[in-house]
Amino acid sequence: MLKSAIIVLLLLGSAAAQTRILTLDQAIDLALDNSPALKAARTQIDQNRAQEITAGLRPNPVLQGDAQFLPIFNPGAFSFDNFNQVQQYDLGVGYLFERGGKRQRRLQAARDQTEVTRLQINDAERNLAFSVAQEFIAALLAKANLDFATQNLESFRKTVDITETRYKAGDISQGDLLKIKLQTLQFETDVSSARIALQQAMITLRQVIGYDAVAADFQLIGDLSYQPLTETLEQLQATALQQRPDLAAARQSTVAAQSQISLAQSNAKQDLTTTFSFSHTSGVSSSSFSFNIPLPAFNRNQGEIARTRFAETQAVYNAKAAENAVLKDVEVAFEQAKADESIVNLYQSGYLKQAQESREISEFAFRQGAVSLIDLLDAERSYRNTELAYRQALANYAVAVRLLRQAEGIIR
Repeated sequence: MLKSAIIVLLLLGSAAAQTRILTLDQAIDLALDNSPALKAARTQIDQNRAQEITAGLRPNPVLQGDAQFLPIFNPGAFSFDNFNQVQQYDLGVGYLFERGGKRQRRLQAARDQTEVTRLQINDAERNLAFSVAQEFIAALLAKANLDFATQNLESFRKTVDITETRYKAGDISQGDLLKIKLQTLQFETDVSSARIALQQAMITLRQVIGYDAVAADFQLIGDLSYQPLTETLEQLQATALQQRPDLAAARQSTVAAQSQISLAQSNAKQDLTTTFSFSHTSGVSSSSFSFNIPLPAFNRNQGEIARTRFAETQAVYNAKAAENAVLKDVEVAFEQAKADESIVNLYQSGYLKQAQESREISEFAFRQGAVSLIDLLDAERSYRNTELAYRQALANYAVAVRLLRQAEGIIR
């Protein structure tokens, strides 16, 4: 008996381990860790860091050598004396000295571009987090609708039972009994539709999180609840200007553009190539030193310097445009959240309670024979529509708040 109980517990523990129970924050974390598209985008950071290595490399020294006056067409002349007295051998080492701090400027430009890429990836994470939150809220709405439809069906079945009792007692006609039984089909259809909607919402949420990240039968923790907004528009906009990664990326692009100007100016400096050579000619050994440097009479990299300056101006304007877009995003999201909040408050201010009381009164009166079947069904319909609309309003408000947080630059 004990052995059987242990086996049952182990099986239950295994089933529990396979079922992932998710909160919204956990769903966002899983999506950020498992999204293939996000993983692919993150490789851009590694690619840029590899380019930093390339930018920081120094020029390789150049080894050069030659042998002259070899008696290739007179093989009999090959001898030590011929090699020592007649032929000429040269061996030299050359090195390019970069002037103007080119290496340091290249490295700084590469680092600035890596930072731009990192901020762009952060923005992709922000957008993914909102997508997960939106699908999570849709799943919570579907779950709430299924719970409500199930409760409604059970409640209506009790009404059907009472109606059958009244029919047997002769209080209502058979026609009214059939009508109310047929109405049960609507409630059963609601349950079926709500169950399908929940399954579809869970599948979509799993796809956004990552199929490999959660079990097929994962469960959600959370409900559609109302939390009033406490921040002002000015506070939200100030936070967004500090935290939005896309704005930070646009601002960092101006820094990267300045680095490109510095690099272009450095590239205008002409590099010095030096060579040290050893020569052996006609039995005499000698050494020589040489250098060469281009004279910047015509090409002083004027075009690239001008281009990078215009690129900096473009980056400054883009950063300003991004700032304006951030302010607009926050204001639009704030107004939408306030509008959805007012709708939720309307339901909570009395309409929700009135619909419930109307249904309860009609149901009680119908049991007592004081109202007709049509009045009861009308009250049931009004209550059902009001409750579903209220849940939809809560979901709309929750999505609007998440959109506001996304506009603010907050992931969780």
